[in-house]
Amino acid sequence: MHTQPVIAAVDGSEDSLRALDWALDAARRRAAPLRVVHVRQYTPWARPGVLAAGPPEPDDDPVLDEARTRLREPATAQTVEYVTLQGAPAAVLPELGAEADLLVLGSRGRGGFASLLLGSNGMAAARDAACPVVVVPRPGRDRGTSDAVQPAGDHGEPPAEPGSRVVVGMDVDNPDNPDDATLAFAFTEAGLRGAPLQVIAAYRWPAQPLVAPGDFVPPVIDQDAVENETWALAEGFLAPHRARHPDVRADARALPGDAAGNLVTASGGADLVVVGRHRRRLLAPARMMGSVTRAVLLHAVCPIAVVPPASRGKPGPPEE
Repeated sequence: MHTQPVIAAVDGSEDSLRALDWALDAARRRAAPLRVVHVRQYTPWARPGVLAAGPPEPDDDPVLDEARTRLREPATAQTVEYVTLQGAPAAVLPELGAEADLLVLGSRGRGGFASLLLGSNGMAAARDAACPVVVVPRPGRDRGTSDAVQPAGDHGEPPAEPGSRVVVGMDVDNPDNPDDATLAFAFTEAGLRGAPLQVIAAYRWPAQPLVAPGDFVPPVIDQDAVENETWALAEGFLAPHRARHPDVRADARALPGDAAGNLVTASGGADLVVVGRHRRRLLAPARMMGSVTRAVLLHAVCPIAVVPPASRGKPGPPEE
């Protein structure tokens, strides 16, 4: 049993209520308690010029009342806690990750521009929280393309397998990726769902070979050889996780082109897409999302899990 709760952030919007449903299912699969949190940005109970003594009790929060009504029937056997907090959601929500097994929120809240694909609170939580963050997009999201998301290459497409499926991205060329925490989370989630794990390892194509000065004929690069090498590297990274999760069927695919485009394509019909967050670097100590992770958050059509990197010298999250 997971001792830390699954936290669902709600604000009364339909997006947050869909995230609440997802969080309840995730808590049940983990045998973990569910904590429903509403972060109020202001103190409407205080008169102008009078300082409020503190935030209201959860029983006085209409947003949590709506959440209680939604969960009353299906959550009878689930341990559920309701919490009202006060402050800026973009600052408070990431802090909740220090005491959560998982933080779940919708792609858009009540504030901001309705046309945006991902709100500032979701972006801040995915970038800064210490635990994995799941963002639940609105239904019917179009897998459009942008400068950051290009269609998958024509040498292979991520298969749209029927039924339940978890997708994880792997960058075999980056020494910091694939991060063990990301793969551990993906295998654990697939095991909890009894679902296969689809591993997408993208490689750049067409390749840009280095050409010596005066040499106008680039060497011929065999795409099949690049694809086979990428697949072999991916299989090597997967081996220890397969050993820990013998019941999870993990299928690795080496695919050409843009990593984000391949993951967005694979998100169609999937239960979850899992991506990693960049590790802090010496000259860039701030937390970084990464262009692929950001693009997947904006365009994937299924829920997206963003997993923080494991600390160097420390193991990743516990696996079931």
